[in-house]
Amino acid sequence: MIKKILFFALVSVVTFSFTIDKPTLKLALLKYNGGGDWYNDVNSLKNLAAFCNKNLGTNFELDYATVEVGSADIYNHSFLYMTGHGNVVFSNQEAENLRNYLLAGGFLFVNDDYGMDPFIRPALKKVFPELELTELPYAHPIYHQRYEFPNGIPKIHEHDNKPPKGYGLVWEGRLVAFYNYESDLGDGWDDVHKDPEDLRQKALQMGANIIRYVFQQQ
Repeated sequence: MIKKILFFALVSVVTFSFTIDKPTLKLALLKYNGGGDWYNDVNSLKNLAAFCNKNLGTNFELDYATVEVGSADIYNHSFLYMTGHGNVVFSNQEAENLRNYLLAGGFLFVNDDYGMDPFIRPALKKVFPELELTELPYAHPIYHQRYEFPNGIPKIHEHDNKPPKGYGLVWEGRLVAFYNYESDLGDGWDDVHKDPEDLRQKALQMGANIIRYVFQQQ
């Protein structure tokens, strides 16, 4: 089922050649265990969907789904958004479910909203024990889609006065997960932090790049 969804998503994003009144895709927020606030930045996905619809010609629903990491519901969505400040715990069943989803063509975007880093790394290692999170080079295509980011992922919110970094998990040449650290794109997509407009635009543009890259590589 997910491959069928991804196929129609790909046609919409790459060709921009048709308009459908009824939205055909819905982004999904990933609910996980461990105590981390997976539910924060409630408007992030809505704003990203609206931006992509306007600037990429996509046809996302503005509302988003909430799916549990161990549920079969994740297979109904080609893009999972995961965010939070704290602990992340995947059970063996959840890790296996997420792995199978990613191998089937799905994609996971992880937004470190500050404090998530020491927990998300072992959680992802449980999903792909044979892979290492690798910093993507500035030349990676994800930074050069509809919008150009020659210096990699933009800095949106200050956390520890460290440079922003974008990490990926690559399975057999395909990027299956992207993790932004010390950048906090999700806060930039939201509209409750009163970020300067230029920062909000950079965050939304980088988000649109991720969306476009994800569907083009399927």
